[in-house]
Amino acid sequence: MKNITTIVALLFLLGACQDQSEKKPYVEQQADQRGFPFILPSEKPNRKMSAAMERIYTDYEAPQPQHNELFSQFKYTELKGFDYNGNDGTITRRDPSKILLHKGKYYVWYTYRNTSTPPRGADESNDTIPSSDWDLSEIWYATSSDGFTWEEQGVAIKRPKKPLVGWRSVTTTDILEWKGKYYLYYQGFMEASGKRGDDCPVAVSYADSPDGPWTPYNKVVIPNGGEGEWDQYSIHDPYPLVHNGKIYIYYKSDFGEKPDKVRMQGLAIADDPLGPFTKHPLNPLITSGHETSLFPFREGVAALVYKDGPEHNTVQYAEDWVNFEIASITELMPYAGAPYVPDAFTDTDYGRGVTWGLAHFINLGGKGKYHSKLVRFDCDLSLDLDDPEMKEHRVNHRPDVYYRQGLSAKQVERLQSEVLK
Repeated sequence: MKNITTIVALLFLLGACQDQSEKKPYVEQQADQRGFPFILPSEKPNRKMSAAMERIYTDYEAPQPQHNELFSQFKYTELKGFDYNGNDGTITRRDPSKILLHKGKYYVWYTYRNTSTPPRGADESNDTIPSSDWDLSEIWYATSSDGFTWEEQGVAIKRPKKPLVGWRSVTTTDILEWKGKYYLYYQGFMEASGKRGDDCPVAVSYADSPDGPWTPYNKVVIPNGGEGEWDQYSIHDPYPLVHNGKIYIYYKSDFGEKPDKVRMQGLAIADDPLGPFTKHPLNPLITSGHETSLFPFREGVAALVYKDGPEHNTVQYAEDWVNFEIASITELMPYAGAPYVPDAFTDTDYGRGVTWGLAHFINLGGKGKYHSKLVRFDCDLSLDLDDPEMKEHRVNHRPDVYYRQGLSAKQVERLQSEVLK
C-alpha cells in the first residue's frame, strides 16, 4: 500500500509540473535556448524561430537576397536607332516581344503606332485618331548585333481589313519558334480601346523566316472566356514557351468593375501552334502583374510580376509550371519586360535564366503628347552569371524621384480643409 501511495504522489507531482510548464509564457519556455547565431546560417537551423525567420528559410531559395538566383536589381539603358518624332506623341513603340537570336542577329517585334495625332480617348477617336497609345497600331520589328543599337526593319503584321480579327489594331505581340517555323501571337482589337472591355482575342501569323513574309491565320486562336468568366472581354499579352513538347501560352486579363478592376494571369496549352488551345482549369495562375514575362528556370518556370495586384514587384517560380510561389521581392522591375530567353523554345528540362531584354517606358511627352518608347534592361536572373552589383539589396533614388510622387490637387485640398477645422 505504501508503494502505491508513493507512486500516485509522484505521478501527481509530475502532472503538476507539466501543467506549470504548459502555463509558462512562451519566452520562459525558450529560456534554455541560446541567442541566435551571429553569422546567419545558410541552412535552416534546428531551433525555435519566429515566423519571419522561418519564412526566409522555407519561402526563399536563400536567406539573403545576394545568394538567391531569382533575385536581382534591374539596370536600364537608352536604345539607339529609334526616332520618336520629337516626342510629340504621334509615334509610339511599346510592348516588345521576347528577343530572338537568329543567324547572329537579335530580333524584336513590338507595337508600333504612327498616327496624325496623339491618343485622344475613346470618345474622340475615329478611323485616324487613336483612342489610346496602342490603338490604330501595327506590329513592326527591328534587328541588332549587340542589343543596344537597333535597326528598324519595318512592318511585320499589318492591320487586316474589317471584320477580320485585329482590323482596328494589332498589338502586344510575342514570338514562337516551332519546328523550323515562326509564329507571332498578338492581340487583335475589333473596336477602339476604351469603348467597352478591350475586345481583343488572340490572333496569330506564321512565316518560314523571322523576316517574314507573315501569313495571317485569320482565326481566333485563344478565344475570350464565356459570359461572366474572368477573361470574357480580354486576353492580353500572349507569351509562348515550349514545355513537355507542347506550346504553353501565358496571358493576362483585366476583369472586375471599377474601382475594383484587377489583373491576373492564366495559361492555355496546345499541341500545335494554331491550336486548339485549352485553358488551364486552375486559371488564374498568377494573381498580379501588368504583363506576362516568363522564362524556363531549372525544372520549372519563373515569372517577372511587375505592377498591379497583391504580389507585384516579385519574381515568382512554379516547378510544375502552374502553381507559382514568390521567389524574391525586388524593385524597379521592367515594365512589359521582354527578356532574351535562349531556351524559350528548346523544351529544356533545366532552364538557365535570363540576363537582359527590352521593356518600355510609358506616358512620355507630357499631357496631350503621350507615347511610349523601348528601353533595354539588364539583370542577373541566370545560373550562368554572377554579378554582385545586380544583387544589391536597395536602389538609391534622388530626392526628385520622391517629389514627383507628390500629393494630388484633391489631396492637398483635403489636407488644407482638415487644418482649418
